[in-house]
Amino acid sequence: MPIDRDFLLKKAVKIYKCNRLLVYPEAGLPARYCLLPEHDNLLVLSTKNKYTEPMKRRLPIGIQDFTKIREEGYVYVDKTSRIHEMLTGSGGVFFLARPRRFGKSLLCSTLAAVFEGRRELFSGLAIDSLDWEWKKHPVIRLDLNPGNYEQGIDELTVTIKRSLELCAKRYGVPFTGGSLSDFFARLIINLYEKYGEKAAVVIDEYDKPLLSTINDRELHTITRNALKGFYAALKSYDQYLTFVLLTGVTKYSQVSVFSELNNLTDISLTPDYNDICGITQEELEAEFQPEIDGIVQEKNISKPEYLARLKQYYNGYRFSKRADTVYNPFGLLNHFNNHGEFDTYWFATGTPAFLIKLIEMQKIDILHLERTAFTLAGLQKFYVDNMDALAVLYQAGYLTITDYDDEFGEYILDYPNEEVRSAFANALLEHYIHVSAQEVNALSVSLPRALIKGDIDEAMNMLIPFFAAIPYDIQIKDERYYQTVVHLVFKMIGLYCRSEVRIATGRIDTLVETKNAVYCFEFKLDGTAEEALRQIETKEYLLPWTGSGKQLFKVGVSFDYEKRNIDEWKAAPAACSCPC
Repeated sequence: MPIDRDFLLKKAVKIYKCNRLLVYPEAGLPARYCLLPEHDNLLVLSTKNKYTEPMKRRLPIGIQDFTKIREEGYVYVDKTSRIHEMLTGSGGVFFLARPRRFGKSLLCSTLAAVFEGRRELFSGLAIDSLDWEWKKHPVIRLDLNPGNYEQGIDELTVTIKRSLELCAKRYGVPFTGGSLSDFFARLIINLYEKYGEKAAVVIDEYDKPLLSTINDRELHTITRNALKGFYAALKSYDQYLTFVLLTGVTKYSQVSVFSELNNLTDISLTPDYNDICGITQEELEAEFQPEIDGIVQEKNISKPEYLARLKQYYNGYRFSKRADTVYNPFGLLNHFNNHGEFDTYWFATGTPAFLIKLIEMQKIDILHLERTAFTLAGLQKFYVDNMDALAVLYQAGYLTITDYDDEFGEYILDYPNEEVRSAFANALLEHYIHVSAQEVNALSVSLPRALIKGDIDEAMNMLIPFFAAIPYDIQIKDERYYQTVVHLVFKMIGLYCRSEVRIATGRIDTLVETKNAVYCFEFKLDGTAEEALRQIETKEYLLPWTGSGKQLFKVGVSFDYEKRNIDEWKAAPAACSCPC
């Protein structure tokens, strides 16, 4: 029987838009549908004697428009059940803080489509089968991310007025006013008077103008005062609004929207909304099975092994007391799109230079960036005149919640995953010791390999040229300086490393754990390696790990300040804890 090509093309388009794959065997010839590179929306029938690989699906990398994603067949992870909870629960004015490139803009776009009543876009999604009336409301959507606000206050005025004017033209209402808040208020009223329905307001990256002007105090103050008046309209005219959402990176304590909107619901640390942005483990395995299976086959590794590595590298973000974590979607999608290559995709899209300078200014001990305790108020505050570097690191996504102490109401912060841990350590190394990226990267493969196979001499010999590359004039005659450099190197290359580890008998300088071994390092400046080794033995630093089933190693290292380098080292196995 001949193949009805037109019928199959129509069927393929439908299947394609549902993000599913089609293999159509007919007359012994497998067939598949694929995109023509030069025509985004055209699909062609491809017949081959052997079907060897799945069709590569369209991943929405950098695409934040819900309509585009749904109409053009990109993969969409369904978050509409969470959105429905928000819309049908208590409150109507919400604030959500999440790190950059975490899905906030897509959330805003999805909400806009819901209030516009575009039910056809939600076919097959959770909200389509839930109780929602799909009434059409005017939607005022502002995206403050694009403006170059450091150029002056006029840039803020132009950016906001342009967005409001486009909204007015779209709905065919007059656009008049004087100040920004006046334009905003008149638009809200005009929309209500014409359509008889309350408007939904969605403001994305509300804090971008403030963060962009943070280094210019005068401009920052002017910007802050302008935004105070603008956001105040949300309170003054709330009787004409059905829903309001503001998203950003920080909860800016000095903007009146948070003090004047007494009905504001901050869902940033609410357990029920922990996964409203980001991808859960369950969503990963259910929605990205074709990508996972393809990479497992291509890399010739086991699926459990690959999933464990994926979780270690990109998962770990947590935004509530509840111990549920999510993947960064930007890093995950880029990983899949690049055939399973593990790289610092999210970290590379922004520089933490400002945060590193803040750490330096506040004299924060780098060895204590991890396992830091914060109260709820401490995590949420953001004062320009009194910024807490660690709180800002959390808000920016470089630290995340890893534990919660219910008795004391404290959140424990640490790096979320290997991507951030190693890349941030790399950035700190380049800033503090001024070595080239080439010098840093030279250790990335060979040093962990040496420690994994238990060759301490090889590992230490690799560190000597690294220390030799550090400029002479920035080295400090302080044992802690050398300890910090070693700590950062171990972090940068992806080893599980902790420093200043407190145990019953004392405090371990640095502890490194691999799959099969535990290394206890003790450092001495202008002392001897023998003294360092003896301290590990007399204080029984490795005693807590004697039942770990791993090989235990004591490593004493001495530094010579005149040489600005490692002077000597001595290593010895401790009492073996492995079942040999």
